[in-house]
Amino acid sequence: MTAKAHQPVKAGDVLTFPLGHHIRVIKVLDPGIRRGPAPEAQALYEDLSPPPPRTKGVTVVGGDPPQRDVGAGRPTKRERRALDELMGDDGTGED
Repeated sequence: MTAKAHQPVKAGDVLTFPLGHHIRVIKVLDPGIRRGPAPEAQALYEDLSPPPPRTKGVTVVGGDPPQRDVGAGRPTKRERRALDELMGDDGTGED
């Protein structure tokens, strides 16, 4: 069943929503009584989301950025273009 945005959330509700390029599925265990620290909030829900797809050799969007060797400095223009091509970025700044 799809509820409207103003519908109050209660224990047992399952929420499905997009977060970036992933779909999150959350089961509410308890709505809580106050706004508190993250560990307390994480105890109030169960994450039922499937694990993000892992692709060999390519960083998943939202994952860790590519790492460079210590002391290597900034990438040159040629290296940056090669990285952009590898990551599928056409350089226009658009998705």
